[in-house]
Amino acid sequence: MKYEKISEYSNTQFRRITGVKRTTFDKMVEILQKGYAEKQRRRGRKPKLSIEDLLLATLEYLREYRTYAHIAASYGIAESNIYRGIKWVEDTQVRDGTFSLPGRKAPLTSDMEYEVVLIDATESPIERPKKSKSGTIPGRKSGIH
Repeated sequence: MKYEKISEYSNTQFRRITGVKRTTFDKMVEILQKGYAEKQRRRGRKPKLSIEDLLLATLEYLREYRTYAHIAASYGIAESNIYRGIKWVEDTQVRDGTFSLPGRKAPLTSDMEYEVVLIDATESPIERPKKSKSGTIPGRKSGIH
């Protein structure tokens, strides 16, 4: 789905489709535009997809688990171009650090207290009836089937 069509949606519909709020999407586009300006200093061919469409394709890939081939078919470009574009979007967003998650040691350094609930999930044997010869049905002894 192209960005031109989604941009007309209400904020709730936009979030349902993309998985992010419109303000977050706009902030991501700003980061990508800075990265694109840096990348295009060296000049090069103009991309077939706009930055908004490329970000939308990335969100589809991450959120819906669509394949590169499926996304490429819906945007009308080659699968390798979608792959490179999605990798570029991911790398640019990570390099910026605005949307990165805190490290593993972040909970240790914060002042927040955590309440921990432990659940006993130890294994216990299942009580099953014992097998006995009187309770089983004897099978056929003859060789005729």
